[in-house]
Amino acid sequence: MTGAGAAREAGAAGASGVTDHGGGVWSIPVPIPDNPLGHTLVHLLDTDRGPVLIDTGWDDPTSWDTLTAGLAACGTSVSDVHGVLVTHHHPDHHGLSAQVREASGAWIAMHEADAEVVRRTREAEPTRWLDYLAVKLTAAGAPKEHLAPLREARASGHTGTLPGSRAAQPDRHITPGELLDLPGRRLRAIWTPGHTPGHVCLHLEEAHPAAAEGMPGHGRLFSGDHLLPEISPHIGLYEDPDDATVTDPLGDYVDSLERVAALDPAEVLPAHQHAFTDAPGRVRALLRHHEERLAGLRALLLGAPLTPWQLAEAMEWNRPWADIPYGSRNIAVSEAEAHLRRLVKQGRAEPVPGTDPAAYRAV
Repeated sequence: MTGAGAAREAGAAGASGVTDHGGGVWSIPVPIPDNPLGHTLVHLLDTDRGPVLIDTGWDDPTSWDTLTAGLAACGTSVSDVHGVLVTHHHPDHHGLSAQVREASGAWIAMHEADAEVVRRTREAEPTRWLDYLAVKLTAAGAPKEHLAPLREARASGHTGTLPGSRAAQPDRHITPGELLDLPGRRLRAIWTPGHTPGHVCLHLEEAHPAAAEGMPGHGRLFSGDHLLPEISPHIGLYEDPDDATVTDPLGDYVDSLERVAALDPAEVLPAHQHAFTDAPGRVRALLRHHEERLAGLRALLLGAPLTPWQLAEAMEWNRPWADIPYGSRNIAVSEAEAHLRRLVKQGRAEPVPGTDPAAYRAV
């Protein structure tokens, strides 16, 4: 660790909310407005060229103030930031990247697949997304009352601001499998699609600070949303009105989990909740969870055929369907569709010929 890093370590010791993970790594909890997750853990990595951030947090004045205060508590400032590594394009991770770059001149790096999502979102007309969402939800079997607000917004021209339309376009692409250009550190990019098509985890291939105490495992893993200690990330369809490729996000996620388990890191530093150990054990639990969920959905399809919307209504969520907000229902339906697509690919379910909207049955 550099001398500057040592100073930041001392300064972070008494900072509320900032955690010193040792070895030139800190985390800063940056709030997400009106979200039950509470905050995004933005990680600060000391390098020989200056501090690098892993994710930046939500684009919001309070979030920005929290991020800058956290950096100050670590003995640095946003103007010192050398670069930003974005695990994925979602606004609670990438939202403040543009502001960090403006304040510091830092580069921003992201996997090419998510960078392409950012580009298309920035260029898209809001009406294009409204039309896409209306068609998609209609095909999923959404009732007329759910579609009405989309059609009213389209007809009135009051489309609002498209989420992600202000997101920063990255300067660099993160290349999976390669060490990142961070002097003094060994940080390797691991492509882990599923939550998004270009999600990456970042493996710090250095001895854990507690290795001398016999801590098992290999280095540390910045896991973004891919691997969280107590919850499973949302796995839905990759939303893109300009790309008709039939993807299998849940299959991508399962494959990615197995790649991460093989790394066997000593500690996982996720973007939400808290740091944890035993990544292979957590991967096994998540694999069981998704297999149990697939089996449960197939059991639902043993009765009358169901549309994706009907399946989402029947699935178990963290609250009753009637209490799920409008936007969250769209996310739930996308998750139901991703699981259906996986069941179809596995030969455990199939669409019923002649149904419109398409209904599915177990095989």
